[in-house]
Amino acid sequence: MTAKGQNLAKLERVLSHSFTSNELLDRALTHGSLKKRPSDPSYERLEFLGDRVLGLIIAELLIERFPNLSEGKLAPRLAALVSGRTLAGIARTLELGKFIRMTDGELAAGTNDRDSVLADCFEAVIGAVYLDGGLDAARQLICSYWRPLITEDEPRVAKTELQEWAQGRGLELPEYTVVDRDGPAHAPKFTIELQVATQPTVRASGASKQAAEQAAATELLAIIKGKP
Repeated sequence: MTAKGQNLAKLERVLSHSFTSNELLDRALTHGSLKKRPSDPSYERLEFLGDRVLGLIIAELLIERFPNLSEGKLAPRLAALVSGRTLAGIARTLELGKFIRMTDGELAAGTNDRDSVLADCFEAVIGAVYLDGGLDAARQLICSYWRPLITEDEPRVAKTELQEWAQGRGLELPEYTVVDRDGPAHAPKFTIELQVATQPTVRASGASKQAAEQAAATELLAIIKGKP
């Protein structure tokens, strides 16, 4: 077995899923920096799919765990569980960054350990598992890492926390703008752009505007709290 094959086999053991097609897993681990032509494979399309599979399974788990909660109460829980911060945290426990393929320059810059890259790549892996083994295989992977995170504790609503942070510093209130909406009517995906004063502009997506706004607020709070 080649070194590349051994690497993929090691990750398969970590994921507890043996791929029928190694090409799928390899593509899920391929960063866009390796693309020489627009048609070259990378993880973006699988990330697109994995994002939706993750949202579906987490929504299913929440409905199962909290049968009496309204959509308004479920939405912030969903946003927190599918946020880039949560994805990156789980990806680090799997040491996923070691398996991501990218240019030497990107590796030297530590790109494989950036939250956004880890989160995107993990979603791509979820998409690859779904295509290779179906929804049951994807559900098994997601449940094994996310079920312990679903607790009775009500998450702090990120939008409220961010608004209080801005008000406490005399800043303008956070501004949320819908910049994209795609998907069929029964399963839309909203993309929200969030701006607060001089903080970085953040984009996040969700199955509703509320979920996308919560996800964006969660992302920006993670950036703010990560600053010295």
